[in-house]
Amino acid sequence: MTEPRRPIESGIPDPFPYMHPLLKQNYGQWKWHDRPRPGVLHHVAYGGDEVWTVKAGTQRQMDVYTVRKLCEIADAFAEGHMRFTTRSNVEFMVSSADKVQPLIDALDSSGFPVGGTGNSVSMISHTQGWLHCDIPATDASGVVKALMDAMYHEFTHEEMPNRVKITTSCCQINCGGQGDIAINIQHTKPPVINHDLVSKVCERPAVVARCPVAAIRPAMVNGKPSLEVDEKKCICCGACYPPCPPMQINDPVHSKLAIWVGGKHSSTRSKPTFHKLVAAGIPNNPPRWPEATEIVLKILHAYKENAKAWERMGEWIERIGWPRFFELTELPFTKFHVDNWRGSRVQLNASAQLHF
Repeated sequence: MTEPRRPIESGIPDPFPYMHPLLKQNYGQWKWHDRPRPGVLHHVAYGGDEVWTVKAGTQRQMDVYTVRKLCEIADAFAEGHMRFTTRSNVEFMVSSADKVQPLIDALDSSGFPVGGTGNSVSMISHTQGWLHCDIPATDASGVVKALMDAMYHEFTHEEMPNRVKITTSCCQINCGGQGDIAINIQHTKPPVINHDLVSKVCERPAVVARCPVAAIRPAMVNGKPSLEVDEKKCICCGACYPPCPPMQINDPVHSKLAIWVGGKHSSTRSKPTFHKLVAAGIPNNPPRWPEATEIVLKILHAYKENAKAWERMGEWIERIGWPRFFELTELPFTKFHVDNWRGSRVQLNASAQLHF
């Protein structure tokens, strides 16, 4: 028997051995591209070669049977080549226009919607959730499934003013990144400490160092070395839980969802921006998260109806102003939305003309 290929723990693999031959041959030599329809990209190289890319959405957390099904579609309809994107879409490349529609039909019949290109709602990027992450307060994968079921039409049609990037994160560390709309967890209570386990499980100096606001300090409790939290300083971020699981901060009642808007990674048209809080205290209500879904759809509808062509979410809000945004989305504005951090004078709602 041949020796199996051993993994090389040095980062992502070289993509060229797995790349479609035409993509490899014309790497860096593309002349122009267009979108014949939502979910399909058409690239033309300087040498005349053409490639059609069909993008479809997946459920993100996939079993081996789903992966095999996608590979079967690639073998039968896409010249044996496919790739996954960072947003959990799957892309198939073909070298002839007459192969595009049969590929789309095969994907649709198998339950993989084609879309996510141009001015549509792209697939939601998110963190691992309950399946893989060690500190989740919600299941990001489940939130994504619930939201994308409600936004199926917006994924398969290019009807938004500009592209909409949505992210979810299952804790406040926000691995999902900045997004036009972001759905993150929000702990509202400091951690509950199991003092009997701290000395057995936790390296106390590491836990103290992990706190970003110096709210944790060593303590002796019941004659045992433990930790204590200054609740006046604690910002309920949850960073102490990974190095010390006895500092339990996840709570089925007090861990809530929060929605943020206006984030952007790219520098196209405007500089990158951080997203801003617009809704908090939303029930963490699996398996469909109806309250969070309703708010996201309200924001999307207001953006779709009122933004100008090519405006990203943050650019639209910058033009109309935050008071008007809250009016259009019918979201309540409270004192907790006021950004009173001294280093953030130019951010959301920091002016003396604030009304709520």
